[in-house]
Amino acid sequence: MIKKLHDMGLRSEHVYTTAVASIALSVGTWAASLRVEPGAGMDRADRWGIFVGEWAPTLFGLGLALSHYEQDEGSLMGKVHTDGERQRQMTGSA
Repeated sequence: MIKKLHDMGLRSEHVYTTAVASIALSVGTWAASLRVEPGAGMDRADRWGIFVGEWAPTLFGLGLALSHYEQDEGSLMGKVHTDGERQRQMTGSA
């Protein structure tokens, strides 16, 4: 799944940014619920804030997984480059 997301162009920085934005959105939905639905009380506002607030840990975890994948992919690309360079040096080709 992580490889597929990475292949689609999603990067860890994108997901981390979305996670931070979801924290701000959580506070915003909590405050908006207090203003828009004053009769519903604090309980409804808290539920909205918690619902949106649960997205952040999931997004941070996804960002971490993508970050690890990006690091592994980079190290694999470096290994391929190093192996290719080694082969050129052994054969004497430029």
